Amino acid sequence: MKTIAAIPARYASTRFHAKLMQKLGNKTVIKTTYDNTVATGLFDDVLVVTDSEIIYDEMKDAKVLMSSRVHESGSDRIAEAIENIDCDIVLNVQGDEPFVDADTLQRLLNVFDKEDVMVASLMHEIFEQADVENPNNVNVVVDKNSYALYFSRAVIPFARDKGTVVSYYKHIGVYAYRKIALLQFTKWQQTHLEKIEKLEQLRYLENGVKIKMVLTDRTSIGIDTPEDLEAARQFLSEQKI
Repeated sequence: MKTIAAIPARYASTRFHAKLMQKLGNKTVIKTTYDNTVATGLFDDVLVVTDSEIIYDEMKDAKVLMSSRVHESGSDRIAEAIENIDCDIVLNVQGDEPFVDADTLQRLLNVFDKEDVMVASLMHEIFEQADVENPNNVNVVVDKNSYALYFSRAVIPFARDKGTVVSYYKHIGVYAYRKIALLQFTKWQQTHLEKIEKLEQLRYLENGVKIKMVLTDRTSIGIDTPEDLEAARQFLSEQKI
């Protein structure tokens, strides 16, 4: 199977403007994400897809494509870019998730050995109540076969009875799709729950497409706020010690 990685890169983020152009060490967030993805050695090709001339210029020495339309989601942006590219599996690496891990991505790609898997993503268990209740984190609940039942910024599952032991899982915004599934995604209108939660993955669930979740113990640092950026800088400095 031919596998490519695509990194959607919007400049005008609503929660943290221009976050992909912030510095991590001596490189920007988007350049760090790209370099780390290439370094995994897992992909036949790695490309950045952006709507911004600023990011396009930043990544001009890489393979970067300018999206020609305004898109509601990163998946829509990637689908436009890969429509005429020969590939079987597309892995969507979020531009604001710079510390990708080769072993984790390999496990994610491995689930496509089963022909019925169309979409897959990552999750890890979280234990701090503040993390569970943080609306910047997306919680996911799964069935006994590790297919997603629902994603939400709310606390799910909700423990009605005090003292109930509950496991909570945070969704990590790395997706892999069969190309055909990704192109189908763009033909659907935004769905009701997707609009409410502002979570594009709900479009798949609302249209009956299962998402296989892969559990990892590698925590991810997504950069949604200035505080997240400082945490990422701290993490990077610790890796260099």
